[in-house]
Amino acid sequence: MSPRPRETSDAEILEATARAMQQYSPTRLTLAHVAKEAGVVPATLIQRFGTKRGLLLAACSTAPASVPEQFAAARAKYKSPLKTLVELYVACSAFASTPEAMANGLAYLQNDLIDPEFRAITLAQFKALLGETRKLLDEAVTARELVKCDTAELARLIQHVNGGSMLDWAVFREGSLAAWLRRDLEALLRPYHPGPKNSGRARSSKRGSKRRE
Repeated sequence: MSPRPRETSDAEILEATARAMQQYSPTRLTLAHVAKEAGVVPATLIQRFGTKRGLLLAACSTAPASVPEQFAAARAKYKSPLKTLVELYVACSAFASTPEAMANGLAYLQNDLIDPEFRAITLAQFKALLGETRKLLDEAVTARELVKCDTAELARLIQHVNGGSMLDWAVFREGSLAAWLRRDLEALLRPYHPGPKNSGRARSSKRGSKRRE
């Protein structure tokens, strides 16, 4: 006789964990919160993941591998590399669409910076995001949506603007996070749009890259 299938998969539980993390800080989150969100009993979580830390590690560990999948899905949806880039970053900010969710996210990030196991996962996620961002920028240059530039450096700046913009929005609270972030990303990328005004910048950036080398 084959074993009885699980009514709620591990993947569904991890998705529920991510939702619960938006609602509760690391100190407030309990297995009961996650169990309620997932529609299971706390004993199920203990049986499968052991402890709250084990559950959070399992939830976070899916992030690095999901980055290429997210970029591939966005490419298929938007076609344009440049639009894909902006809209993908905007979509990824949905986890912190309220100031309260942002505060919870920062609390989990604090833990990521202190705990070596969580930091290793976060580092892998950031590296994957940086690499995929540069690929999209290279595609945008090839498609002539952007002028030739140092895409590695620009990818790094995009990550900086993304994080800073989200934090600023949580303080100013003007409009939606999506609109705030889209505006800042488009402002960063605007000087790299093709056109007579930007041709000199492209050559200058290229010479600057050679000097750094």
